[in-house]
Amino acid sequence: MGRMAALDDLVRLFGPPPLREAVADDWAEVEAYVGSALPGDFKAFLDAYGTGLISGELVVFHPRGSSPLLDRMRGIHESFGGSWRRDPAEYPFRFHPAPGGLISWGYDYSGDEHFFWPCDPDPDRWKVVTNINGGDPEVFDGPFSDFVLAFVESLRVVDPHHGITPDALEFLEPEDLDELRELGEIGPVEPSFEPF
Repeated sequence: MGRMAALDDLVRLFGPPPLREAVADDWAEVEAYVGSALPGDFKAFLDAYGTGLISGELVVFHPRGSSPLLDRMRGIHESFGGSWRRDPAEYPFRFHPAPGGLISWGYDYSGDEHFFWPCDPDPDRWKVVTNINGGDPEVFDGPFSDFVLAFVESLRVVDPHHGITPDALEFLEPEDLDELRELGEIGPVEPSFEPF
C-alpha cells in the first residue's frame, strides 16, 4: 500500500483533521537535530492532525505542538542512550545521536516508547521499533502510517474484557462490566484522534 494511501485510511478512521496552520519550516529544527529528513507520511500526518492521542492510547508529537517533538526527542534519547551505555549487551539498538540510532517519535499509555529505526538512506523506508516496557523491542516492518493502522486495529479487535485481570473478572457484575465498557476502560477501542 502506498504511504499516502495509508494516510487516506487514517483520515477515514479519524475523520477530517482539525484546521491547522502548517508552517514551511515546522520540521527544519527537528530534521537538523536528527541529521536527516523524517518519513514523509509521519510529517504529513502530524501536519494534518498535530500533537494528540490516537485511540485513547498512542501519543504523537508535532514540532510546534503543546509538547514540542524536539524537546521530547532530546529527553528520550538522553535517558535511553544513558541506560544503553550502562548495559550494551542487554539491548540490540543504539539511540540517536549514535550512528543508526533509534529516533523517538511517540509513546503509548502501556509504557512503550516508539522510535524510527533509520535502517535505510531513504527515510520513507525506515522501520518502527517499539521499546516494550520491560520486554524485548519489537520491529514493525513498515512505515509510520501502516504502524498506526495496525495499532488502531489491534485495539479494535481485543476481547470484550481486555484490560481486566482474570482475578478481577470473577468479582465484577455484568452491570459493572457495562459501566467499564462505556467509560472505555475495557474492551475494543474505536479509532479516534484527540488533539491536545
